[in-house]
Amino acid sequence: MSKRTARTALAALGVLTLALAGCASGDNSDNGSSSGSDDSAQTTLEKAQESGTITLAVASERPYSWVDNGEPTGATIALHKEIFGNLGIDDIKVEEVDWNSLIPGLNAGRWDVISAGMSILPERCEQAAFSDPEIMYTTTLAVPAGNPLGLSDLDSVAAADDVTLAVQSSAIEEGYAKDLGITDVIKVDSATAGLEVVESGRADAFALTAVSLNWMTKDNDKLETTGAFVQVIDGVEQIGAGATVFRKEDKDLLEAYNDELAKITGDEQAYLDLVEPFGFTAENLPPADLTTAQLCSGDLG
Repeated sequence: MSKRTARTALAALGVLTLALAGCASGDNSDNGSSSGSDDSAQTTLEKAQESGTITLAVASERPYSWVDNGEPTGATIALHKEIFGNLGIDDIKVEEVDWNSLIPGLNAGRWDVISAGMSILPERCEQAAFSDPEIMYTTTLAVPAGNPLGLSDLDSVAAADDVTLAVQSSAIEEGYAKDLGITDVIKVDSATAGLEVVESGRADAFALTAVSLNWMTKDNDKLETTGAFVQVIDGVEQIGAGATVFRKEDKDLLEAYNDELAKITGDEQAYLDLVEPFGFTAENLPPADLTTAQLCSGDLG
């Protein structure tokens, strides 16, 4: 889920970032932009509000965020149009990138924000800053129509013989598979690719968030999904919550974003008005007492 200035400013920033890469991380540690350029006194938020433009990166995972006929759409895009619009930033530009490029590209200044419903995980929190929780997750499996192996969840995959599981590289389900000792795994770079390897017979199941797979298979007569489940690892339910991602130095942008987000997540109907058209329900609304700090610490008990 910071360069909303112009492509020339982005290019200048990229050169500058490379020049500084060999040095210890330094300036703009409070809340400035990631650029060391002449306008570095401006924060990312100030630049976005001045230009009216912000650039989001998406990984084309439906129904969270994707580009349809040249126009960005999806649940997180709907949230971001509302939130950034309320901050005086009406021009939202979108870059479609591979999942593994999202955080590295953010920190390199190629885009300002990640709009991908990314799960809040401790290892990711070390690399970037996450907003307050936005979307709660459950998991499901996409399997061939008729579910010939009778799979129900990742535990059933771990217990079965000769089952090949597809996972999206660096997604939370890859970690689940590793923790459960599932070794016959195919890693793919997108949700679409995961469905394709099941449809082609190269994998027996593809694990991803339930809302994504339910949305993406609803008109596919060759695939179906198992029931949604919350994965348990070492006796602990794995709480899945997604959020928007920012550079760590963009503290004022994060704070302003969270202020606007709270107005939406604090009003169930306002939340549903934005995300329900994309298959999300009240069950996806995070509980008020769930915090990013808790999820970043890995404290799921």
